[in-house]
Amino acid sequence: MTRRVIEKPLDSKAARAKLDPRSKPYYRSLGPTLQIGYRKGKDTRRWVMRELVARGIYKVTSIAAADDGLKADGAEVLSYHQAEERARELHRKQADGDAPRGPYTVKQAIDDYVDHLDGRASQRDTRQRLAAYVPAKLADKEVVKLTSDELKMWFRGLAKAKPRLRSKKGAAKQNHREIDPDDAEAVRARKVSANRILGQLKAALNYAVGENKVAGERTPWRNVKPHKNVTSARVRYLQRPEARRLVNASDPQFRPLVQAALLTGCRYGELCRLKVSDFDSSAGTLFVQQSKSDRSRHVYLTAEGVAFFKRQCAGRSGSESLLGDWGPSHQLRPMKRACERAQIDPPIGFHGLRHTWASLAVQGGMDLMAVANALGHSTTRMVEQHYAHLDKGYMARQIDDHAPRFGIETDNVESPPLEN
Repeated sequence: MTRRVIEKPLDSKAARAKLDPRSKPYYRSLGPTLQIGYRKGKDTRRWVMRELVARGIYKVTSIAAADDGLKADGAEVLSYHQAEERARELHRKQADGDAPRGPYTVKQAIDDYVDHLDGRASQRDTRQRLAAYVPAKLADKEVVKLTSDELKMWFRGLAKAKPRLRSKKGAAKQNHREIDPDDAEAVRARKVSANRILGQLKAALNYAVGENKVAGERTPWRNVKPHKNVTSARVRYLQRPEARRLVNASDPQFRPLVQAALLTGCRYGELCRLKVSDFDSSAGTLFVQQSKSDRSRHVYLTAEGVAFFKRQCAGRSGSESLLGDWGPSHQLRPMKRACERAQIDPPIGFHGLRHTWASLAVQGGMDLMAVANALGHSTTRMVEQHYAHLDKGYMARQIDDHAPRFGIETDNVESPPLEN
């Protein structure tokens, strides 16, 4: 017997427009074991179907995009009635044995969760990490048959696994990089990576539970705890003379990207996506449309930053790439060469330029909330975690502003008599 569905009208665009965005689809029953669903996320409008495949176990299948803002074409974009017909057709094939069915596996949970992340910045990273680090033996396991012991064994192995290497297409692949087991920082970094992968797998399995794709209350993955006290890495940043040397030592094509990072604190990917039209010289701002947190923001520039971006934009059309054609990982080799020429020891990665901007801003007395906003954070938590210690007056101000006061005069206070 299928669970009772609280139904919402889905058969018209106007009715769907009134629904609030949420992670779970809105469902309507089409029969005892079949429901059609409408997924309305932040940027997602899709039709799905949910089938009861065993007692308490459901299978959710994505059907097609909804015709909310697109014209229905009967294939990739469907109206409600087209989606209903498609769901019934797929359900009939299931019943006739034409479509695959069976136990709900960890791999299916991962695939469904990655599909759920459609449009989010974390989708690609989640897909790649789980594909690389969840072995076939675990991926093929039924979710309802997972045990805490096998998950803990898998998690312990993650921290001991060698880091994977990037390689060019067509090149002979070196699958893993050797690390020194006596290097405390290298061991810490592997534990951080293991925690991230564990969190992604847990999110996929919890999503499966929330979508009623697995039955029962057994969630053994919640007994697997992440490594503690491993997230506080020492923030590496440059002093101003080092930053100037790095800019001067950079390849000519790479130099504007380095300068832009130092002047804005933006991430590499954010800089790569900038267009000439994103710079507003009159307001002195740079518009970051797409960020890691999926929030756009305006980055306010210093006079030096405004002058730099004016030079970069001079005589160019608004649709041109502001800083050149840079793709994933293209910054690694030129950054390494620049550090060698500038004698930056130990060398710093490109993300360290973001740390440099934030560190020097905090040391200069910038309000921590202003730093957080410039970096694209909604709160000061990350800024306080990584940079607050650089502001010598920050903790003193916090104590003075917020620590309790009792109005107790310590002089000439008589002690109460002792009781017998």
